[in-house]
Amino acid sequence: MRNLEQQITQYAAYHRDRRNVATHFFGVPMIVFSVVLALVPWTIFGVNVALITIGIAAVFYLILDTTLGTAMLASLFICYLVAVYMNARVGNVGIIMGLAVLLFVVGWVIQFMGHKFEGVKPAFTDDIIGLAIGPLFVMTELFFAVGLKLELKKYVEARVGPLLAARDGALIGPAAESSRVPLV
Repeated sequence: MRNLEQQITQYAAYHRDRRNVATHFFGVPMIVFSVVLALVPWTIFGVNVALITIGIAAVFYLILDTTLGTAMLASLFICYLVAVYMNARVGNVGIIMGLAVLLFVVGWVIQFMGHKFEGVKPAFTDDIIGLAIGPLFVMTELFFAVGLKLELKKYVEARVGPLLAARDGALIGPAAESSRVPLV
């Protein structure tokens, strides 16, 4: 299994346009919440399916990094609490599922708009684990924004470059440097 640095760098290579990263701050949480919301009404052997899913995801994130994994667990648990509350208030599984589908679709539309800005396909199209790394990437970018995990930020930027105002599909990072023809 790839370590945190490798996972985030791999994902970040598809996300260097600031506009795309900004869309991920909206789209990814919507998608994650929609999945939790859809899973809350269901149980397996008396255990809530949403809690099972959150537990599996949390273990994966905690293995990659204790600090980020703890933040992910907290955010997933908040999603769970809100979803439980909504399920209890609404009391109709059909309405909850409809809302979950709506949030899921809108979240993905936002994601694909971001990748249109980026000019690069979503990371999960080349590596399905990108679906699990997406929420961690958003948390990581949040940590970077508040001045945390700066060594990880340096590691990522050394390999794929900094965030750009607009990428539009242009090559970035070391690959871009080696492909430039020197002006003599």
